Amino acid sequence: MNIVVCVKYVPDAQADPHFASDNTVDRAGEGLLSELDEYAVEEALKLAEADGGSVTVLTVGPDDAVDAARKALQMGADEAVHVVDDAIHGSDYLATSKILAAALGTLEYDAVITGMASTDGAGGVVPAMVAERLGIPAVTFASELTVEGGVAKIRRDNDANTDTVEASLPALISVTDQINEPRYPNFKGIMAAKKKPVKTLSLSDLGLAADEVGSGAATTAVADVTARPPRQAGEIITDEGDGGAKLVAFLAGAKLV
Repeated sequence: MNIVVCVKYVPDAQADPHFASDNTVDRAGEGLLSELDEYAVEEALKLAEADGGSVTVLTVGPDDAVDAARKALQMGADEAVHVVDDAIHGSDYLATSKILAAALGTLEYDAVITGMASTDGAGGVVPAMVAERLGIPAVTFASELTVEGGVAKIRRDNDANTDTVEASLPALISVTDQINEPRYPNFKGIMAAKKKPVKTLSLSDLGLAADEVGSGAATTAVADVTARPPRQAGEIITDEGDGGAKLVAFLAGAKLV
């Protein structure tokens, strides 16, 4: 079974992520493979190891986005495809899904697996958009996945109930962080990843024009950004026998009780 995993390069949340001057996410600083995509990579590797097949990772982003693909290769994926083009900058969900679908159209796959959302945008809508563009079924938010006889079956856990959803392959499956425990790349995997192929594609390779993507084609935009204010010094309450009353008064003033 040929599996393609869509992964994203996101800013490191521990490295003070921020917006650039054009109100888009600044991706020039430290970044990494989106944590939620690690679960998608792990699930693809488990399927390939159980039933045979190959795992290809697909990422879209700036030059540094190849680091996300390389992390997946270190985990055990076989090869990677990186779509990089300056015109992609500022693409919204719709344009991103168009690029991913076009790139997937150049690959052979029985299943496409994604994380349930990215840790920067957190929209969770791109998987369904990609499936719609490809004309294949989407089974999303899987906390358990089995593939047998050309059918993908997932368990989707909701607040009040659990659903079982099936789809014939080829299909797109998005997985949650409850589905598995992603492996940590070992030394052998890290060294092996250096020899694995990473194919680079541009928009023209995908038959897309620059005006179809990027900020100019975006249907949404961030109008304004305000930095989070610095943390203020806390208030110290000295207990002189009335500490409880002072604490209640403070919580009431902050509308916490």
